[in-house]
Amino acid sequence: MRILLVGSGGREHALARTLAKSRHTDTLLIAPGNPGTAQCGTNVDVAADDLEGLLALATERDVDLTVVGPEQPLVDGIVDRFEAEGLRIVGPTQAAARLEGSKAFANQFMSRHDIPTASFRVFEADEGEAAAAYIEDVGAPIVVKADGLAGGKGAFVCSSVEAAHDALHQIVDDRAFGAAGDRVVIEEKMEGEEVSVLALTDGTNYVLLPPSQDHKPIGEGGTGPNTGGMGAFAPAPLLDATALTEVCRRIIEPTLQGMRAEGVPYRGVLYCGLMITDEGPKVVEYNCRFGDPEAQVILPLLDTDLVEVLDRLVRGNFEQFSLRTTPGAAACVVLASDGYPIAYDTGREITGIDDAEALPEVSVIHAGTRRRPDGGLVTDGGRVMGVTARGADLPAALERAYEGADRIQFQGKTLRRDIGQKGIAHLDT
Repeated sequence: MRILLVGSGGREHALARTLAKSRHTDTLLIAPGNPGTAQCGTNVDVAADDLEGLLALATERDVDLTVVGPEQPLVDGIVDRFEAEGLRIVGPTQAAARLEGSKAFANQFMSRHDIPTASFRVFEADEGEAAAAYIEDVGAPIVVKADGLAGGKGAFVCSSVEAAHDALHQIVDDRAFGAAGDRVVIEEKMEGEEVSVLALTDGTNYVLLPPSQDHKPIGEGGTGPNTGGMGAFAPAPLLDATALTEVCRRIIEPTLQGMRAEGVPYRGVLYCGLMITDEGPKVVEYNCRFGDPEAQVILPLLDTDLVEVLDRLVRGNFEQFSLRTTPGAAACVVLASDGYPIAYDTGREITGIDDAEALPEVSVIHAGTRRRPDGGLVTDGGRVMGVTARGADLPAALERAYEGADRIQFQGKTLRRDIGQKGIAHLDT
C-alpha cells in the first residue's frame, strides 16, 4: 500500500516507525515530516495545514491510505475533502472533530448525553465581565480554558481567584491563543488522577489501546505551566480491567452512541483524557487523534499490524475484531529546550543519539529537530525529542529511557526526572 502520513512532530515519527514496519506498506510519504521520519520513508514538503496541497499529493501519488497525525487538519476538515474525492483517510469528519476543536461543544455534548465531566459555564469573549463575576462566585480552585485549539497550552488550573482572573485576561484580553479564545469555558476543578484512554473506532465498534499517562506541566511534581507533554508511560496501572470496563460503559460507548444520534458518527482515534475521581471516571477532554507523547509509548506495545487495523477502521470492519498487545511496559522522556513552553532558543547542536539508540529497546523520536545544510542535527522546537524505551515492566522501561536521555546532549536540555513515578506508586499498592 502507498501510505501518506500527515504531520511533523514526535507523534508522527512514532507513527512513521510503526507504519514502515508493516508488511502492507510499500511506500510511505510523510508531509512534511522531520529528520526522524526521513529514516522511515520519504518526506514531502507539504505543510500539515495545506489541505489542498495534501489532496493534490495524495491524488498525484495514488495514495491508498492517509493517516493524519495532528488535530488542526482534522478540525479544518481534511477528512471531508479527501472523502469527497474518493480517497481513504483515517480520522473524524470536521463536524465530529469538534469534540476536540471546541471545548464548549464537547462539554455541551457530554451534558446532552449524560457523560460524566466537570460542571461548567461557557462565555463569549465579549462576556468578560460575566465570566469574571462567575469566577468570583464559584471561587477557587477552578479551571479556565480557551475554547479552541491551543496546542495543549490553553487550559489553566488555577489555585486562586487571582490566578483565574489572570488566565481569563490572557485568553480574552491579551488574545494569547488568538481565535481559540473567542469563547471561554470555566469548569470546576476535578480531584483525582489523570489517565488517557484511546479507542480506535469505525463509528460503531471500537478497540481499546493500552491506557497511558502523560505529564503535562513543565516542572517535576506537576508544577509550572502546561506543555504539550513532557513524558508518558503505558500501560497505566491506575486502570485495571474492571476500571476499563467502567470507562467503556460510562464514557466511550455513550460518546459513540451520542455522536451517531446527532448525525455525526465518529470514526478514527477517540482520545479520552480522564480524571479518575471518587465518583468514578470523568472526562477532562476529548482529542480526535493519537496523543503526543502518548503515541510514543502506546504504539511500541501493539502486536497487531497497525496498517491492518487502520484499513479495517476505514472500511467499517471492526466487528468481532480484537487488538493484540505485547507484555511489558513502555516509557517516554521528553527532552525540551530551556525556556519551553514560553520562550526558547533553537539551532543548538544535538549529539549522542546513536549512543542512546545503542541501548536495548531504546528509540529516539524526533519532534523539534532539523538538519543543517552540512548535515548536522540541531534543535528546532520547544519539545526537541522523546527517548522511548520498552522493558519487562515499568521500572525497567523508565531506567532504559532515562539512560538513553542522559546520553543525548544539547545546550539548554531540559527534562523531568519524575516521569512514571505515579505509575510505580500504583504498582507498589
